[in-house]
Amino acid sequence: MSEKKIAFVFPGQGSQSVGMLSTLKDEPIVQQTLEEANEVLGFDLAKLIAEGPSAELSLTVNTQPALVTASTAMYRYYLSKGGRRPDVAAGHSLGEYSALVAAGALEFKDAVKLVRFRAEKMQEAVPVGEGTMAAILGLDDDKVKSVCLECAANGVVEAVNFNTPGQVVIAGTVAAVEAAMSKSLEAGAKRAIRLNVSGPFHSSLMKPAAIAMEERLRTVELRSPEIPVLHNVDVRLRSEADDIRGALSAQVSSAVLWADTVREMEKMGCTELYEVGPGAALTGMTKRITKGIAAKALNSKEALEEAASNNQE
Repeated sequence: MSEKKIAFVFPGQGSQSVGMLSTLKDEPIVQQTLEEANEVLGFDLAKLIAEGPSAELSLTVNTQPALVTASTAMYRYYLSKGGRRPDVAAGHSLGEYSALVAAGALEFKDAVKLVRFRAEKMQEAVPVGEGTMAAILGLDDDKVKSVCLECAANGVVEAVNFNTPGQVVIAGTVAAVEAAMSKSLEAGAKRAIRLNVSGPFHSSLMKPAAIAMEERLRTVELRSPEIPVLHNVDVRLRSEADDIRGALSAQVSSAVLWADTVREMEKMGCTELYEVGPGAALTGMTKRITKGIAAKALNSKEALEEAASNNQE
C-alpha cells in the first residue's frame, strides 16, 4: 500500500488572535522565529502577538506579518518533532506566503518584509471607508457573479473569495457592495454579512497594490518550491521563480479560488488536510467542500505533536 498523501494549508487574515502562540511560547524554535520577525520589522511583534491589544494586532499592516510568523513557527515546530513535509501545500490569500516559506521557495525573513509591504499597499490602494467586503451565504457562485454585474451601476462590486459551495465573498465600493447584498437576499441568499475589514481586498480596486507588489517581488529571491504549492489565482502549480512572482502580484487584485484548491488536492490523491496556523477557518471550509479529505487544525502544541507522530519523516 502506498503512503498516504497529506496536504498542508495556511490561513489568511481573520484567523489572528491575541495569544495565538501561547501553547508554544517556551519552545526554542518558536522563540527563534519570533526573534527573526522582530529583527526584520524593527518592533516587538512577539509582544503584540502575546499581549495585544487586539485592535492593534488586527490592523492589516500588523496582521499580515503576524500570521505568517505564527504559521511558520507552528510549521517549524511540527518539523522539529519529526513530522514529514506535506505532499502539497496552499494558503488562503496571505497564507500563500506561509505555504511558499514551508516549501522552501521563499525565505521567512523575506516573506515577513513582503507581507508588511503588501499590507501597506493594499491599505493605500483605497482610502479607508470607501471600500468594503461582504459574505454572501446560500447562493451559488454563478448567481453571485450575476448579482455583482447587475449592481455595477452603483460602483465596483466583484466576487472575490470562492470559499465553499454557498459561501462567496464580494468586494468593492461601499454603495455597490450594499446594493449587491440587498439583491443577493432578494435572489434567495440565506444571509449577506458585511465584513469588518478596512478595504475591498482581492477586487480590481487593488490593482495599484498589485503593481507595487510586482515591482517589489523583483527584488526578492524566489526558488523552485521543494513541495508543490497550489496558487490562489488559478489553482495551478508553479516551479519557476518568475511565474511565482506573477501569481503573487496578481493575487492581490484577483479572486481566491479556495474551494477549487481543496478539490484539486483531492484529485491529487490527498486524503488528509492539516491547517497549520491559528484558528480553524480552513478546516471548517474543507469539511463543507468535500467529504473525501479528513481535515484537522494544527493550532496548538498538542495538535502539532500529534500530527507529527502520525506523519513521521
